[in-house]
Amino acid sequence: MHWKVLFDQFDPGNTGFISTGKFRSLLDSHSAKLDPHKREVLLALADSHANGQICYQDFVNLMSNKRSNSFRQAILQGNRRLCSKALLEEKGLNLSQRLIRHVAYETLPREIDRKWYYDSYTCCPPPWFMITVTLLEVAFFLYNGVSLGQFVLQVTHPRYLKNSLVYHPQLRAQAWRYLTYIFMHAGIEHLGLNVVLQLLVGVPLEMVHGATRIGLVYVAGVVAGSLAVSVADMTAPVVGSSGGVYALVSAHLANIVMNWSGMKCQFKLLRMAVALICMSMEFGRAVWLRFHPSAYPPCPHPSFVAHLGGVAVGITLGVVVLRNYEQRLQDQSLWWIFVAMYTVFVLFAVFWNIFAYTLLDLKLPPPP
Repeated sequence: MHWKVLFDQFDPGNTGFISTGKFRSLLDSHSAKLDPHKREVLLALADSHANGQICYQDFVNLMSNKRSNSFRQAILQGNRRLCSKALLEEKGLNLSQRLIRHVAYETLPREIDRKWYYDSYTCCPPPWFMITVTLLEVAFFLYNGVSLGQFVLQVTHPRYLKNSLVYHPQLRAQAWRYLTYIFMHAGIEHLGLNVVLQLLVGVPLEMVHGATRIGLVYVAGVVAGSLAVSVADMTAPVVGSSGGVYALVSAHLANIVMNWSGMKCQFKLLRMAVALICMSMEFGRAVWLRFHPSAYPPCPHPSFVAHLGGVAVGITLGVVVLRNYEQRLQDQSLWWIFVAMYTVFVLFAVFWNIFAYTLLDLKLPPPP
């Protein structure tokens, strides 16, 4: 009601619209209450309306800090060029403000998005999803290390695959294993690289895009990873969170490449190189381990195909999620295309698991 009363003051005829000139006057009268960055964005919106009018819903969305598709399109098509200095040039920021600014430049390609995020971020809620998942993975690893008496290459221990969290082809009917395998790692070298990538890439992404979006990409990568193994490497077990990690990292790297000119993060080429080297090392370790003689024949070591499933999710669903900052995914046609593709793959993998193993008369390793 507060916004309706304010709007009616500038729309005495109750037409449902106010002129951009009156909107600018409104902003000027409330300039002391508005952050300079946000005022700059709102002025850009006012100048972008070609018909010279702003409707009530746009007014409410803007003044109540909501960003709609019409808002974004208006900004992109605006005639007014934002002339104030870039966020990166501002001085006198405290440690928390510098961290938020750094995250904005690491993840967002447009200056206007970076300023909006910098003004709006309150750290409530904090990036709880990635931190919680990481702590659980470390806790399970330590528990297994103590119970097995082994921390390096735990997967070579004869009792390792007996854990009820590991995905094993003979136990593929136990559906939770397609997800819970992320809490088991081949060894400290496997866990270490995944944790580093999760925290360095996943936490900043969650700070910007929220737990729901990042959790969606992560879980989709995890499920796609285990299903990809069940289709392409049918006799192998799966452990580790690489499917989810690779989904996030590949989506982030693809977003940087697609928006190269807009990404103003420092040393972006070096950072990409480091991320690719870490991913290559972890993937190379997984390939080596897969073809290394098994410590408990006839069951092979865990598969590396889950990494590839994660990458596929990252460069499809993940790219759409990261590209549309604070925009409803339901309004994106490309989002629905990739959701449909992912759904078809999941259904195909489910039917493959039900029928293909019997039809192919595949000899599986014995249950652990």
